Amino acid sequence: MTDNPPVVLRGGVVLTLDDAHRVLTGADVLVVDDRIAAVGEHLDVPPGTVEIDASGGIVMPGMIDTHRHMWQTAMRGYGADWTLTQYFVWYYLESGRHFRPQDVRAGNLLSAAEAIDAGVTTTVDWSHGLQTVGHAEAAADALRSVPGRFVLAYGNIQQAPWEWSGSADFRAFAKRQLDAADDQLTFQMAFDVTGDPAFPERAAYEVARELGVPVTTHAGVWGATNDDGIRLAHEAGFLDETSVFVHAATLSADSYNRIAASGGSVSVSTESEQSAGQGYPPTWALRAHSIPVSLSMDTSVWWSGDLFSAMRTTLGADRSREHLEAHAKGDTITHCTLRAEQVVEWATRGGAKALGRDASWAAWSRARRPTSC
Repeated sequence: MTDNPPVVLRGGVVLTLDDAHRVLTGADVLVVDDRIAAVGEHLDVPPGTVEIDASGGIVMPGMIDTHRHMWQTAMRGYGADWTLTQYFVWYYLESGRHFRPQDVRAGNLLSAAEAIDAGVTTTVDWSHGLQTVGHAEAAADALRSVPGRFVLAYGNIQQAPWEWSGSADFRAFAKRQLDAADDQLTFQMAFDVTGDPAFPERAAYEVARELGVPVTTHAGVWGATNDDGIRLAHEAGFLDETSVFVHAATLSADSYNRIAASGGSVSVSTESEQSAGQGYPPTWALRAHSIPVSLSMDTSVWWSGDLFSAMRTTLGADRSREHLEAHAKGDTITHCTLRAEQVVEWATRGGAKALGRDASWAAWSRARRPTSC
């Protein structure tokens, strides 16, 4: 229960995002205790309900960003012309190491507000700037101070994952976060697998398994991570339906098959991938291998925090590839394979599935049945 009054949005075009992708026109959405209580026409509502005229507007579930380096948002727009190499040099080798806890907190505060303002109600803070537990405390404090849902994905680009994940300070911090976890803030681990045959990242995976938390990792990034990382983690038995692979843009069919077999999903950051150089956005390959997809913005140092921008760019990249491949064979595409409704699902329901929030979608599906209370 909450102290907030019920809210009803009247007369909007409601995108149900159910399995049939049904759209209800002139419908109402009633929210009680921060949950959707009913969807339908001319709903009766409890006394004291706040009424919002949604006619002429679209009512849809909040969007979910499954990969955003929120700590970098204090530098939003600074690297608009950067390649991935320039990004690595600035954050990994030079200025990134000088971020203080208060700098991380400022970035997270701005990023959280930016996300909510753009209709992104759940964001995975892929927080690889946590050089100390003090930085992590600052990141978590910022996320808890903004009215949204967040996942703190703990990482540290200044130290190897088998080092920071094995420290007593990290374990103590992780335990505090897990003990305090609620609908507003949950916890993951974020690190990459380089493909070193010795597989030193095994130790970090073992910590994640011991803590019972998901792992999110940059995979298939040109010049950084490759098929070997996927193979090593898969053969060691660490991949499952909670695994989220970010980018996955330069992988072979073998890696896509391993991801599909494990039940994992891929977070596609189209604007980042096609501009900075991680690889060509892989939605075409993910669809071919039936791998679940979610969308993400990566970092506001390059782009905005607007997932509508991500959806439009994802459509453009996928369709461009489809047209070019057809032209190379002398063919013409008359109907695009990837549809707008699919990328809307990736930006909402796809993120929910990746984060294990399917139950909330079941509730939405039940509530969206047209009724009159």
